[in-house]
Amino acid sequence: MSANNAFHVAVLPGDGIGLEVMTPALEILRRIEAKSDLRFRFTEAPAGAGHYRKTGKSMPDSTVRLAEEADAILLGACGLPSVRYPDNTEIAPQVELRFLLDLYAGVRPARLIPGVPSPIVGADSRGIDLVVIRESTEGLFASMGKGVVTHEEARETLLITRKTSERLFEFSFKLAERRKARGRPGALSCVDKANVFKAFAFFREMFDEAAQRHPQVKAERLYIDACAAMLVKRPWDFDVMVMENMFGDIISDLTAGLVGGMGMAPSADIGDRYAVFQPCHGTAPDIMGQGKANPTAMILSAAMMLDWLADKHGLESAADASERIERAVDKAYADGIKPIEFGGSNGTADIAKAVLAAL
Repeated sequence: MSANNAFHVAVLPGDGIGLEVMTPALEILRRIEAKSDLRFRFTEAPAGAGHYRKTGKSMPDSTVRLAEEADAILLGACGLPSVRYPDNTEIAPQVELRFLLDLYAGVRPARLIPGVPSPIVGADSRGIDLVVIRESTEGLFASMGKGVVTHEEARETLLITRKTSERLFEFSFKLAERRKARGRPGALSCVDKANVFKAFAFFREMFDEAAQRHPQVKAERLYIDACAAMLVKRPWDFDVMVMENMFGDIISDLTAGLVGGMGMAPSADIGDRYAVFQPCHGTAPDIMGQGKANPTAMILSAAMMLDWLADKHGLESAADASERIERAVDKAYADGIKPIEFGGSNGTADIAKAVLAAL
């Protein structure tokens, strides 16, 4: 076994159901380890509202050091409604890590799995398989904690820089190229509001420059409002979309809703060196500790981690393992597993058992 096949994974379970969905994801990775040449070393560390309540910090310095040293980071959902910073904002280490580790590309796939209901008529036959790429360190979120509030008004400042945007577009075009090689259309849509705001016109100009360097990808341009309307009419027409931070925050939730909801939505925040993999859903304190949480998004996030490690290290066995997990999830749902949020009776343990059996 090559040393490149052994990966150190930082595990930050987080709060609420974050801890509950992390367990099945690790079980599946251990099953992968038993049936391949891949090896994992998992190191767990605290982060989230629970840690803040005890210490006054969202995560200790040791967690940040671990994140910097690990090959990849698995993060459960973080935050609790009852625990807030003094300015009443959420405890969100997942957002803090984006800035600390320069994770500029938020990757949010939305794929309709066989047997999963979609609110879109015809989606079960036409299929939905798209990716939202959300710039994760700038845009309106660059103003996080810096807004100015007076008695009369409040102001937040949107930021778009050439350095980050150019990296974001290179990442997005390369992802579209990879998807094209795997049988997808190989199209990339820039989603903005360039007809109203100078910042978004600047954003689109840099997209156009990147498009010239990637002629094999079909480059499209859409305004955010038109994009939202098209997504609920014909989501199967989309492949990869790239957009500013706040737009991506909203559209990624919309696309998750098209494929069964947040419990089905994995994600990654990726930079040039580091990457964090986590479910899109929150901590769901109303069901925590009841065994009702759907672990699918966390399991698929672990699969995304393997795919990223495969691409980064040129390791075919990790890519194969990622595909095996996705196929196992597909089989579990096609065979009739039905999470509680779909009106079924299958909780965390049932879904994990079904995916492990399929794997």
